[in-house]
Amino acid sequence: MIRLDRIGDVLLSTPAIKAVREACPESYIAFMVRPYAFDVVKGNPYLNEVIVYDKKGSEKGIIGNLRLSARLRKKRFDLAIVLHPTQRSHIIAYLAGIQHRLGYDRKMGFLLTKRVPHTKQLGLKHEIDYTLGLLRYIGIESCDKALYIPLSDECERRVNTLFAQNGITNEDLVVTVNAGASCPSKRWPPEMYGQVCDNLSNEFNAKIVLISDKKDKVFADKVALMMGRPSVNLSDMTSIGDLASILRRTRLFISNDSGPVHIACAVGTPVISIFGRSNRGLTPARWGPSGSRDVVLHKDVGCEVCLAHNCKLGFKCLKAITVKDVLEAAKKILTPR
Repeated sequence: MIRLDRIGDVLLSTPAIKAVREACPESYIAFMVRPYAFDVVKGNPYLNEVIVYDKKGSEKGIIGNLRLSARLRKKRFDLAIVLHPTQRSHIIAYLAGIQHRLGYDRKMGFLLTKRVPHTKQLGLKHEIDYTLGLLRYIGIESCDKALYIPLSDECERRVNTLFAQNGITNEDLVVTVNAGASCPSKRWPPEMYGQVCDNLSNEFNAKIVLISDKKDKVFADKVALMMGRPSVNLSDMTSIGDLASILRRTRLFISNDSGPVHIACAVGTPVISIFGRSNRGLTPARWGPSGSRDVVLHKDVGCEVCLAHNCKLGFKCLKAITVKDVLEAAKKILTPR
């Protein structure tokens, strides 16, 4: 199985991994990912192997791709399932001599032996459903959409230490916040996150934990700066495994549309996910959180054509979501029933 896009996308494919294992219990199943997504599937009990494709490192360029394909050829795989179309995925599976190659008829889809029409851009269903739907072309049916991410003892210990060092106990109500995202059309303003955090800290005595990766640390830092109440800023301090452990101990996760949303879903933590953009293939219908208690905030501001990160209206759709909207959703989740 191959998926070379982002962390959240890989995590949304974990129901497909389980479905293949249950349908083929004796098979040797490997999953190929980019280096940054390795921790998402490392330790997945339904896999025999995780293969890392590092296009900027050991698999860089034509020679690197040929080297990887030769290594895969030696493993004598019978079937490649390309869960998301990329030219590299299709080329590698073809050069590896894998006899059966299933995927979407896009981005050199002619290299596949079983091509499925690509309609993801229409956003007619959730990404989990698209992924499970692909398996139906090889006779595998599954309705189990639960996401899976491993929790390691090492990460649990590290997070316990981080929390203890910052005065967070097991009795504290923890609200974790992610103000970063991959592009401006996904980022709700940090100053508004700051207001939400202060309100939740005051009303629920919540301990506010801020997380981000290295590139988005500036947004977490700005939220901390905007707050009048103290926060625990763990931006650029945690691995994916650490983040899973943090979110497991979190009562509520508030985030932009990003990979950590799906990590929270995988560990059973309620999410408020803030969405901009109105492209059909980029809306919550395809990428929203999958938990039963999750809340999506997404407003139609009348754009006939969404230009995403090239927006000429100052990301009006994101700014239409108010602090009050987020607080009302948070209170419904945090208030005891």
